[in-house]
Amino acid sequence: MLHFPQLILLDLDGTLYVGNQALPGAIASLAQLRERGIEVRFITNTTTRSQHELVAQLRTMGFQLDSDELISAPIAAKLELQELQKNTDRPLRIWPLVAEAIKPDFKEFAWDEERPDYVVLGDIGEQWDLQLINQLFNVMHSGAELIALHKGRFWQTSDGLKADIGFFVAGLEYVSSKTARVMGKPNRDFYQRVLDSAGVEAQDALMVGDDIDSDVGGAQLMGLKGCLVRTGKFRQAYFEQSQVKPDAVLESIADLPAALTNVLH
Repeated sequence: MLHFPQLILLDLDGTLYVGNQALPGAIASLAQLRERGIEVRFITNTTTRSQHELVAQLRTMGFQLDSDELISAPIAAKLELQELQKNTDRPLRIWPLVAEAIKPDFKEFAWDEERPDYVVLGDIGEQWDLQLINQLFNVMHSGAELIALHKGRFWQTSDGLKADIGFFVAGLEYVSSKTARVMGKPNRDFYQRVLDSAGVEAQDALMVGDDIDSDVGGAQLMGLKGCLVRTGKFRQAYFEQSQVKPDAVLESIADLPAALTNVLH
């Protein structure tokens, strides 16, 4: 049984909306949570849009939120690099291999594709090819470390499921014999930053998402409760095979307020 949470962490795509359409009942559900005085944080591994763009997108769909309530993987990576810079007596050299929309988030660092200290890897769509993979392998073989904005296995699109950047992160780790610093879900530091932003302990927080691995599993490893919704990337067969056991499974985010009262509390 779940304690009534002080903080609820909400995944975005697949949990609150799909494409540019809010899922039925999602906006009303969020409003009810706020009426109960529950703190809310919107968290995402999306790396193709800036924080400003994501907040604007949510507001356009009808969701009410403050900018500081949304914490994304790119923002976490920027904070990580700032910490690393404090321990270096020269400007950090990075290769921001990320979507154009979020490149400005890393403008304070020196960019160098030939001798970077860190490769910052995000979603780059159709840019992947063998030449790029070999270039990445060589800079990592020469000493560069890998910062991955997330390590997702797959994601839901309007055209169906697609392989996510975890495919490339795992491959680069294998060929370079290095371990990437993963900034987004399910990274423990990412979840800790979210908890700290609200001043809430892990045992008083609940994560709600459609990814049983990074949303539910990652949260549970940090001591949060994890609730899985049967929307977005949810697949029954994958759910049944998973070793992760959610604290609750709901048909959609629309059922969360009632579940907190009738089932989880």
